[in-house]
Amino acid sequence: MEALIDLFVHFDTHLEQFVQTYGVWVYALLFLVIFAETGLIVTPFLPGDSLLFAAGALAATGAFNIWILVPLLIVAAILGDAVNYAAGDAVGPRIFTSVDRTSFWQRLLNRDHLNKAHAFFEKYGGKAIILGRFVPIVRTFVPFVAGAGTMTYATFAFYNITGGIIWVGICTLVGYAFGNVPVVRENFTLVALGIVVVSVLPILVEFLRHRRSSAA
Repeated sequence: MEALIDLFVHFDTHLEQFVQTYGVWVYALLFLVIFAETGLIVTPFLPGDSLLFAAGALAATGAFNIWILVPLLIVAAILGDAVNYAAGDAVGPRIFTSVDRTSFWQRLLNRDHLNKAHAFFEKYGGKAIILGRFVPIVRTFVPFVAGAGTMTYATFAFYNITGGIIWVGICTLVGYAFGNVPVVRENFTLVALGIVVVSVLPILVEFLRHRRSSAA
C-alpha cells in the first residue's frame, strides 16, 4: 500500500526515471497503464489523472512528443472503456439472474438491479460516463456497470469517445502547460491530491442537485 501511495504522489519522479531508463518504450507503458486502469475491473488502483498530468509535464520538457502522446492515450482510454463495457455486457446478465429476495446474495444479484441500471444509463448514462472519467476508481467501474445494465452500445460508444478525448486532453494539456511551473513541480504531491479533489467535485455537485430535485 505504501508503494502505491508513493507511486501516486511522486509519479512525476518515477515517470522521469522510467523515461531515462526505457526511452520510447515508456509510450507503451503509459498506454498499458491507462488501458488497464480504465479497462480492467481489477486494476482501479493504477494512477490515471496524475499519470496524465505528469506525462504532459514531461512532454513540455521534450521527453515526449505531445502530438503522439495525447492521441495515443486517448486511444488507450477509449479502448479500455470499450473492453470494460464488453466484459460487463457479457458477465452482467449471467450474474444478475436472481428473482428471489430470500438471501443476501439473491437480493444483491437480483435482476431488478440490472433493469434499474439499464434505465439509469439510458437516461443519465452520458453524464455518468463523461463525469466518471474524472473520478479515480469510479471510472473503472462505470463502463462495466453500463455494460451489465445493457446500455445501448451506440450511446455508450459516443460518450466513451467524447469522455476519453475530454479526460486525456484536459489532464495532459494542463500538465503540459503548468506542470513545469516551479511552484507546481516542487509541490507535486499537493497538486496530485488537488487533482483528485477537483475530479470528485462534478460528481458531488451532480449528487447534491439530484437530492435537491428529489426533495422538491
